[in-house]
Amino acid sequence: MYQTGETIAKTLDQIHRHDLVLPAIQREFVWRPEQICKFFDSLMQGYPFGTFLYWRVDPENSGQFNFFDFVRDYHQRDNPHCPPLPEMPNSRLTAVLDGQQRLTALNIGLRGSMAIKLPYRRWKSPDAFPPRKLYLDLLWQPDEDDEEGLKYRFNFLTDLEFKENRVRGCWYPVGDVLALENAGPAMNRWLNERLPQNQVTPAFDTLFELYQVVHTKHLVAYYEETGQELDKALQIFIRMNDGGTPLSHSDLLLSIAVAQWNEHDARKEIHDLVDELNRVGTGFNFSKDLVLKAGLMLSDIGSVGFKVDNFNRENMDTFEDNWEEIKRALMLTVRLVASFGFTDRSLTAHSAILPIAYYLYKNKPEEYFLTHSSFEVDRKAIREWLTRSLLKSGIWGSGLDTLLTELRRIIGESDTDAFPFDRISVEMARRGRELEFNDEEVEDLADMRSGDRLTFALLSLLFPFVNLRDNFHVDHIFPAARFTDRRLMDAGVSADKVSSFRERKDGLANLQLLPGELNTEKNATMPAEWLSKTYSDDASRQDYEERHLLGYVPESITEFVAFHDARRDRLKERIKEVLGYSGQFGFSDRSDS
Repeated sequence: MYQTGETIAKTLDQIHRHDLVLPAIQREFVWRPEQICKFFDSLMQGYPFGTFLYWRVDPENSGQFNFFDFVRDYHQRDNPHCPPLPEMPNSRLTAVLDGQQRLTALNIGLRGSMAIKLPYRRWKSPDAFPPRKLYLDLLWQPDEDDEEGLKYRFNFLTDLEFKENRVRGCWYPVGDVLALENAGPAMNRWLNERLPQNQVTPAFDTLFELYQVVHTKHLVAYYEETGQELDKALQIFIRMNDGGTPLSHSDLLLSIAVAQWNEHDARKEIHDLVDELNRVGTGFNFSKDLVLKAGLMLSDIGSVGFKVDNFNRENMDTFEDNWEEIKRALMLTVRLVASFGFTDRSLTAHSAILPIAYYLYKNKPEEYFLTHSSFEVDRKAIREWLTRSLLKSGIWGSGLDTLLTELRRIIGESDTDAFPFDRISVEMARRGRELEFNDEEVEDLADMRSGDRLTFALLSLLFPFVNLRDNFHVDHIFPAARFTDRRLMDAGVSADKVSSFRERKDGLANLQLLPGELNTEKNATMPAEWLSKTYSDDASRQDYEERHLLGYVPESITEFVAFHDARRDRLKERIKEVLGYSGQFGFSDRSDS
């Protein structure tokens, strides 16, 4: 049944009172701050808001289902999920099936905040996610040539940015409009306290339009579904969410799992596991997609593709029956990968860990698999396979589901307790995804640079004696701070050669793995001096130089180019030795890998 529109203010009040809720059938909030800003601009310009679809739940049925509140203060790490509501039996509720993203955006913009990770900050850093609230620049003049057609300037600002006016503009806290008593005296009072008289009128026009959009215009029109069957609501949800931000298959699967799991709360279980996985090591950024695909793969459900045919009740029952073992295998896998030194930055393809998870799921090793010497060969095989597959371009691209399904078959049919490196590699090669590296690819690896997401992984494979359970850093052998134009020329490098020195500064041949404490101590010390201080006798110093393929280490930076090029040649030979093809996949014939 179609219902005429409500105002945004009244709708948010319904959300606040929990008269308007989210069903367990829902999707994660996926809008970015810039999308919310554009959404509010569209509302202010009078663009169509769209019709919502509500599901009216009768009081006698409200206690049978799980319901959730809308996200208000979104935090990408600590609060990304819709909070569950307590049981509300005998309550007349309205659940939103279509329009969840739009209403959440309104709730955040008018009543809450967003905290998105800052670039280059560590995931676990307390300062990486500053909360920001939505503001409107009351005096902004739109650019007539703006390709996006924006007429109003909305922005998410921190409290400090707003108070210290770090972003120029006449910023009005959008949420304050909810408390404005009227569109006349209350607004004029706010403006007159803050602006010179010649700016009050244009600012008033913008603020008045915001007031009208929130308090006066009846924008929230909706259809109401009154059937009480969850399966019917699920089908409507799937059909209606084909538009807007594309409904991912993981959203679909999670909704079906929620509707069909009997003993567990699928949404809570999966979200809790994702959060737990992301706390391992220095932190990862896995999503529910990985957990759901792992559910298909580890439960031996048909193909591992996110296809509707895979999401039937029988498969969901299998998924739930295996849930505890799936959780255990995924946690063990991520802890293993973290022990190899991988981080969120260097684990460039999350799907690459699924064959490892399936192997551990099938073999069910104890926790000491991570450290016991009896599993050392197995751990090395897994590490080499994973690292090769990440270093090799194109392995985890198109055709992923077919590849994962076949690797699952190979692992499942393996008649040994060891990770089947060779059999997996042969199957991958048969599908055009060889793990061997040709001469051109070896050259590319030898030219890898500091800052590349896979530099750490490559160095760890080339120097496998490094204990990655310690906190290792990628260190510049000749310190990066020494490569300014001035310092190079002061050291005796001629001006015409400075560029060749700087080009090589961040090359693989000038990088090594050092424990974090040693790297801090080394700081900007020249390598020859650091080696002399760190290794008091010639034998230990020579051993370090040989193990790390340093060769002759000059005392002066003027000889850096010769050092770099000579070590690059040695690294290239080591790459061929470690990653090249010698007639058989595997590493058993290579001395110390």
